[in-house]
Amino acid sequence: MTTLPGFPQESVFFAGGTIRVEVLARSVARLVLNRPQVRNAFNARMIQEITQVLGELAALPAPRLRLLVLEGEGTVFCAGADLGYMKEQAAAGPDRNLENARELARMFADLAAFPAPVLSFVRGAAIGGGLGLAACSDFVLADPMAVFATSEVTLGLVPAVIGPYVVRRLGLAHAAPLMLTGRRILAREALASGLVQRLVEPGEPPGQTLARAMEEFLGAGPEAARATRELLRRVAPLPGSGLQEATAQVIAAARASQEGQAGLRAYFDRAAPPWLLGEEA
Repeated sequence: MTTLPGFPQESVFFAGGTIRVEVLARSVARLVLNRPQVRNAFNARMIQEITQVLGELAALPAPRLRLLVLEGEGTVFCAGADLGYMKEQAAAGPDRNLENARELARMFADLAAFPAPVLSFVRGAAIGGGLGLAACSDFVLADPMAVFATSEVTLGLVPAVIGPYVVRRLGLAHAAPLMLTGRRILAREALASGLVQRLVEPGEPPGQTLARAMEEFLGAGPEAARATRELLRRVAPLPGSGLQEATAQVIAAARASQEGQAGLRAYFDRAAPPWLLGEEA
């Protein structure tokens, strides 16, 4: 974890099996993804815990919560969905598969609609859903060597629930090549596209760069910051319930499809997927 000068930890708001939420000085909350052994990949419990905590934090008044900071424990911010969990959901049957996809879509919607400003610090990688977390944030600080990707299509899957937030953040011209190819980009390209707002300064501790960005956001009045975030959501609307449901249906169908199952099998077998071999899934 980064040490944030001027923001000592005051208490622990939540300590679950997959995340930790710390209360820092000056009404800042830090949500830490805490599955470093799997590069902080999502599973059902992490989705549930994040959604629960976002609801509890969102209910706090502006003076008590002025800023939410997202980080990942260990060397990677978030590798997206745990592929073992994705495989399990696809095999769980259509109803459970779809309900899980809805839960995932709800988590991103809650983060994007969070009342206070959201800052993310990306080190290592933000892949798939990890990139989705960044796209739902107001400010992303990245290590210069961090990589970003929506790699779902390379597995025969679809970056569905994160898609509206990626397009909203980057515009179609930047989002389409990433989403259609799954290619990885370095932090400097992410900076040029607008996904990232700042890189860690060379030779400077990352926590110092992040703390400086936090100071900038805390210069705003607590109520004014929330009102401005709401205004931005009206100027650039978030996906409505109909689109949110549609994205859940798309990812549920993709991971249960023949191609999606073939892609997941190839990943676990460390083999090329059939479409790279000129074969059918």
